[in-house]
Amino acid sequence: MANSEWQLQAYLQERIQLAESALDRFLPAVDMLPASLHDAMRYSVFAGGKRIRPILMMAACEAVGGSPHQVLPAACAIEMIHSYSLIHDDLPAMDDDDFRRGKPTNHKVYGEAIAILAGDGLLTEAFLLLSNPDVFKDLSTEARREVIHLLARSSGSRGMVGGQVVDMESEGQPIDLPTLEYIHTHKTGALILAAIESGAIIGGADAQQRRALCRYGEAAGLAFQVADDILDIVADQQELGKDVGSDQQRGKATYPALLGLDGARERARELRDIAFSSLEIFDASARPLREIASYIVDRSF
Repeated sequence: MANSEWQLQAYLQERIQLAESALDRFLPAVDMLPASLHDAMRYSVFAGGKRIRPILMMAACEAVGGSPHQVLPAACAIEMIHSYSLIHDDLPAMDDDDFRRGKPTNHKVYGEAIAILAGDGLLTEAFLLLSNPDVFKDLSTEARREVIHLLARSSGSRGMVGGQVVDMESEGQPIDLPTLEYIHTHKTGALILAAIESGAIIGGADAQQRRALCRYGEAAGLAFQVADDILDIVADQQELGKDVGSDQQRGKATYPALLGLDGARERARELRDIAFSSLEIFDASARPLREIASYIVDRSF
């Protein structure tokens, strides 16, 4: 294993442990009433996953001289939002998936009603956490307000939810590249960009640093979804952690479907290069961001 790869894996594992310890602390306890709801919420949050959004938030904060501990409440909130979206995505009314991260999906374990409410609970819990001044004692009220506004906009109809709607409406329909990029930049990219921009805000980035990190976030967010599209074709179920080929079966809009597998991989490489160039103003403090961009793209080859 190359030295840089070893360092990245060590970094990722350390940040995952930070995020998961904080999530355990901030989420309602499993024995708190209603216990069935809180158990379902925790099931999906702790069902695995790469924690890429919390990690990117920590890395962005570090790139501008901050500490990963500064962003932990916001990092947990964004992971709660992401987990809620996965629970709802997997429902029979949406993607109707049986597996997520190698485990039965939430509605397969708890039933559809509790799964819907678990998603609702996680979304609400995220903003309860973000608006709690006791967990952001060193963050200004204005910065906290900006982060709350950013995550709300990125999660709703102007971001993730809007992308999901256009994705569903496009199933089985011929679409052009701008529509595909709208879907991906909103459904997946918006929350990844929000994670990076929030990390920049909490870390005290100046205007130039924030612009550069936002450009990185736009490229990395889109690259993540392009890589996922590719993995849906080339990965096996154990590697992917969910049903393989499900996008193709539902006629979903994907980069390989529109550009072919080689074209999709070329687009992923282009986005990785944009992400790299966006970080030119930063020193070694942005190394985790550079290596994460490579990791996002290289996993699809």
